[in-house]
Amino acid sequence: MTIKVLALCGSGRRDSLNRKLLDVAARGAHEAGGEITFISSADYRLPLYEGDFEHEHGVPDTVRNLQRLFAEHTALLIASPEHNGGYTASLKNTIDWISRPLASGEPGIRLIATKVAAVVSASPGPMGGVRSMLGMRGVLEKLGAIVIPQGFSLGAAHLAFTEAGRLSDEKADAEVRLVGARLVETTRQLSRQQAERGCATHTPSRPIESDA
Repeated sequence: MTIKVLALCGSGRRDSLNRKLLDVAARGAHEAGGEITFISSADYRLPLYEGDFEHEHGVPDTVRNLQRLFAEHTALLIASPEHNGGYTASLKNTIDWISRPLASGEPGIRLIATKVAAVVSASPGPMGGVRSMLGMRGVLEKLGAIVIPQGFSLGAAHLAFTEAGRLSDEKADAEVRLVGARLVETTRQLSRQQAERGCATHTPSRPIESDA
């Protein structure tokens, strides 16, 4: 069973530390048999989500493209940078738009509620973006995703990588790759269980009210 993993980086910066960390985690997912697709929250240049904008203009085509991409993948691997103690605005905006109703009228939340997810974070600071990582875990759990216990926050990240893109600390490199591997293994296990039991996935209530 091939597990398709959507690897989403919350930073669009060139030479992003979080993209480097995401690459390491994705390597572990690939080694466990996952098929990886990389995207950045900056790739699609989404407008800021506002209910009035959606009411007047509808859901942008770029969001529809993203929703289709999410639908094609079973697992979600996110690198969540930290801005002023929280996740980035572009990453949260991407998640908010994905959660909007699909073109068919079905809830967009199911695109996240049907996912197994993992979150990592990197920062030049000593805490490694752990507040952003925990905050993003909370957002995904609210939307119904199964967030695995494994995660990783990398402090002093600007000093942590080799020229080959690996972590110079071999133990840390192995731990980050383990996050990706556990994501694929958990997704595979749950997919088999759901297929055997014929269980429907629960879709939570919509997270954005119409008057927000």
